[in-house]
Amino acid sequence: MGPLSLIGGRSFLRQMLPGLPMLSRDYSLSISADLLRTRAFIDGRWVSAASSFPVVDPATGREIASVSNCGPREAEAAVRAAYAAFQEWKRRSAKERSLLLRKWYELLTQHKEDLAKLITAECGKPMKESLGEVAYSASFLEWFSEEARRVYGDIVPSPAKDRKILLLKQPVGVASIITPWNFPSAMITRKVGAALAAGCTVVVKPAEDTPLSALALAELAAQAGVPAGVFNVVPCSRDRTPAVGEILCTDPLVAKVSFTGSTATGKILLKHAADTIKKVSMELGGHAPFIVFDSADLDKAVAGAMASKFRNSGQTCVCSNRFLVQSGIHDRFLERLGKAMDSELRVGHGSEPSTTQGPLIDVRAVEKVEHQIADAVAQGATVLRGGQRLEGSFMQPTLLANVTTDMLCTREETFGPLVPVLKFDKEEEALAIANASQVGLAGEPTTLSQVTPAVTRLKLVSKSTEVCLRLFFFFFVSSTN
Repeated sequence: MGPLSLIGGRSFLRQMLPGLPMLSRDYSLSISADLLRTRAFIDGRWVSAASSFPVVDPATGREIASVSNCGPREAEAAVRAAYAAFQEWKRRSAKERSLLLRKWYELLTQHKEDLAKLITAECGKPMKESLGEVAYSASFLEWFSEEARRVYGDIVPSPAKDRKILLLKQPVGVASIITPWNFPSAMITRKVGAALAAGCTVVVKPAEDTPLSALALAELAAQAGVPAGVFNVVPCSRDRTPAVGEILCTDPLVAKVSFTGSTATGKILLKHAADTIKKVSMELGGHAPFIVFDSADLDKAVAGAMASKFRNSGQTCVCSNRFLVQSGIHDRFLERLGKAMDSELRVGHGSEPSTTQGPLIDVRAVEKVEHQIADAVAQGATVLRGGQRLEGSFMQPTLLANVTTDMLCTREETFGPLVPVLKFDKEEEALAIANASQVGLAGEPTTLSQVTPAVTRLKLVSKSTEVCLRLFFFFFVSSTN
């Protein structure tokens, strides 16, 4: 099929964002029609649901597509299809699974421009970041295509002379994959690549804001030759998400649940999965500290802060949330960071080459950031940059000084372009503030010019390569003979 163009009018934004002239023109989504799929993908077929829901461009508020609104019936059908396909898929040789994943990786790379346009259209992130996500997404399929051939067992020394203990790794079965909107492609391939390499089959429930990337991945998986039923996608609206999520976590045919998203939702899914004692992997909320000591290289500290905070307009689970700066370098850091924000950040539609900060995912996300700023200012914080909500889903990148640990922005994950800076005097004080959180996920002590013992006492998690390995082994069950 030929290219498909969808055009959204922009006239209403002329009044909305007069300070952003680049938003006064029309934007079109011109991609291969094969990749713009709007129906569920179940058992190798494109399936319509009884109703549909809109997917909108968060920058404009205009509808991009109308997507099948799946419910419990479609979710159950997808689980049954995955279970039936598992009986054959698990018997495929490691080499066969490896070759199919490699082909899928090659197709993602071949269609990277179109896939990036989809991400920008439904998620809002700048095209440069979307292209980076597609490369990141494809890299997981490449990685797991190679790891599929290395599913080694083990021989364990036996306490008895007449016994041998052989350890075998076998796929657990059907895996439910529930993914977030902020990385609508990479969070799928990171989980699905591991599952398929291990010999599992999957049912993917993408975020209601960003189902188009998941459906495009399904199309490319089919083109790559992934058998029917091995990879299924059931999109649904926010209203139907609880019912669909419950099916994917309680159905007895599902053996494994992998979820990335909020801590609150993770708790609900854990409760659902508990009754049937499913294997569960959860990547939940973060509240990352970014610590700058007096010994830091100021240029590197500022560059690190910009990269750590403003990727995807602050909407990643590993974005730095709390900036702890030692008193001796505090004022200079604020001045330099403010200047960097002025010179490097450009708010606009993600399709514009100059844009570095797209919209937040929806108005609710903007309201959360706005509320945190208002709370901080009411308690004595000073707005050094930004601080204003723009119309629609746009928010000014904001820098706050005189922040204290009593403020919401230091106690709740922000998920937006807000930099709250706290001053500290001693290392022990910084460590206490950094670790005063029930969630870890990531930390950024990267601004030290010399490694200090403080680094080893932060709550940190491993980087992506080790995460890949952990995800891979979570899709196996070990048996002994």
